[in-house]
Amino acid sequence: MQGFWTVLMLVFSNVLMTLAWYGHLKLAEMKITTGWPLIAIILFSWGIAFFEYCLAVPANRIGFQENGGPFNLLQLKVIQEVISLTVFSLIVIFVFKGQPIQWNHLAAFACLILAVFFVFMK
Repeated sequence: MQGFWTVLMLVFSNVLMTLAWYGHLKLAEMKITTGWPLIAIILFSWGIAFFEYCLAVPANRIGFQENGGPFNLLQLKVIQEVISLTVFSLIVIFVFKGQPIQWNHLAAFACLILAVFFVFMK
């Protein structure tokens, strides 16, 4: 169950982090933050990132083998990266329409899936 909760919390934390890093671009595109100074954008993003950390840190603590979880440190990192790119890709497709996913992006994702496979090999 710890593995499930770790992955679920990492998924939600990555949604928040993607919104913190790139959501302001969509808000500017929608003319919501056009006049905001950069410091306001940074503080807005930090506010979102705070909640991302509230999920990511516990997820890694719960999932880490030395805390009784199922994953070693390398496995946690590869899982997080795959989740991060998956979440990012879905947000690009559904929120930032017009950003095409090309064959080389799919090839890169296949390599990441292979990375997960290899990191879990004994």
